Amino acid sequence: MKKISVAVIGAGVRGTNAYAPYLLENPTLGQVVAVAEPNEEKRNNFKNRYNIKEENTFYSYKDLLSKDKLADALIIATNDEQHYEPAQMALKKGYHILLEKPMSNKLEEVIKLGELAKKYPNQVFMICHVLRYTPFFSELKKIVDSKELGQLVSIQHNENIGYYHYAHSYTRGNWRDSNKTSPLVLAKSCHDMDILLWLTGKHCKYISSFGSLSHMIEENFQEDMSDRCVNCIKKEFCPYSAKKIYLQDNRLKASLYAVDSNPTNENFKKAITTGPYGKCVYKCDNNVADHMVSILEFENNITATFNLYAFTNDCSRTTKLMFTHGEVGGNSLKNVIEVHNFGDRNHMIIHPKIIKSGHGGGDFKLMEDFIKSVNNGESHIKTSAIDSIESHVMPFAAEYSRLNHKVVDINKFLKHKLEEMEK
Repeated sequence: MKKISVAVIGAGVRGTNAYAPYLLENPTLGQVVAVAEPNEEKRNNFKNRYNIKEENTFYSYKDLLSKDKLADALIIATNDEQHYEPAQMALKKGYHILLEKPMSNKLEEVIKLGELAKKYPNQVFMICHVLRYTPFFSELKKIVDSKELGQLVSIQHNENIGYYHYAHSYTRGNWRDSNKTSPLVLAKSCHDMDILLWLTGKHCKYISSFGSLSHMIEENFQEDMSDRCVNCIKKEFCPYSAKKIYLQDNRLKASLYAVDSNPTNENFKKAITTGPYGKCVYKCDNNVADHMVSILEFENNITATFNLYAFTNDCSRTTKLMFTHGEVGGNSLKNVIEVHNFGDRNHMIIHPKIIKSGHGGGDFKLMEDFIKSVNNGESHIKTSAIDSIESHVMPFAAEYSRLNHKVVDINKFLKHKLEEMEK
């Protein structure tokens, strides 16, 4: 297996800390040789960490992609609204691509990327739906496919965002405004729509969603509060206090790099004093929902409910699968799966293998398959751009349903979008 070269566009949290570190730990498989990042501090930190030559360090993806092909493969980890342009440019340039999800915050661009992928069949074009690569969800998939508990009938799936993570990313952070980036169900949960598709192995036919932004709004701002947490008399009692989240609680881990690329206490103190991450959660320009419920019907009469909550203590995913001859329950954070077989009343507990990387081991397993596919020309990937189209149509349909209080026929919804694109 030859050593491949990789360029990275976007030296933020995911580009710097999720995928590229795999190559540091496996230097015989590949090497990062170029980076494009408009933030000077992030760009320099990335360059130094991955030992990149100055001439291969760029301000923008346009600068990088204007050069002759610099690497075998390209990781695109920019913000949601900056995925389409570099992806289509890189495909035409001949790069193999690993693209962070969502493919785009516009459905028409998602569809266009799927069509482009068909034009370049000899290039790997992979989407970072990392849940399919986690040991936890891989174990659930094995149980479904084994048919040992009969036919899958229904799924209850919850994404528990965590109150502190929601405040960080979707109230103060980069994904707080769906008009500029993506709605919550796309930015956070195209992962979950994808995993429902994967577990069922069936197409989704209908979806209906409900939800709203109900708590972190200006109407809940009280007179004795301050616009900034550091000046607020309630900072010791408020669970959303920036002081608590960034100076006392370490649960955000890698996400802290979004606050400051050099995450020290001193830098955090400065950031929450002057920057967006120190604003009162009731005084931010956020608009994404903080709770959302979706009901889905798949082929073969399989039903599912998907619940997306900001107000949970843990950042986790909990899943319950119901079969004709048994049920399975799982908690991704606790890394435990319970299997109940109705026939012999057997109760089995499974603890999937633990892999030390983000998303329960999914980040590194995804990188492993991406490198293999680029290296030997064989398809190891579970999440190609073509296969990921439906995983994106579903959250767009769910958001449309939420806003318009309608049950959405997925095929009609997609057909209408295609007709709009042809006009």
